[in-house]
Parts: sequence; structure tokens; C-alpha cells
Amino acid sequence: MTSVHLLMHVRSDDEDGESAKMIGVYSSESAARAAIERVMSQPGFADHPDGFHIDEYEIDQDNWSGGFISWDEAYPPNA
Repeated sequence: MTSVHLLMHVRSDDEDGESAKMIGVYSSESAARAAIERVMSQPGFADHPDGFHIDEYEIDQDNWSGGFISWDEAYPPNA
């Protein structure tokens, strides 16, 4: 196996702001899609069916190597 598929669910609402949940890490995109089918009727997920995201990551690779910056540094308010 040279990569994995990370399944996340992200939702935004006025009450809680943004909420992200990691559902799981899978060996294939099809396995991650099957997981979506299993959980999409659960509370919270059912109300935000477009919140699922699958990202593929190569194993033993740095995926975030640029350091940490604030939201305002990445997206200046007056830019």
C-alpha cells in the first residue's frame, strides 16, 4: 500500500461554527465511499450530506511542510 484515503466530514452552522470529524482512514477510495454510505444516515451527517471529503495521502510523505500561519496571514482581510 502506497497511499491511504482519509474520510472527513465538515459542517458549518450558526450555532456551532465549523465542526470537522475524521470518520476514518481507508485503503482505497471505494472503501471510503462505502463508509460514507454506512454513516450518512447518522445524526449530524444526515443534515449535511455534502460535508464528506475524501483525500488521498501518500504514506511516508510530508503533507504539511510549510509551517503554521494564521488564517489572517493566509487570507489577509484587505487583500
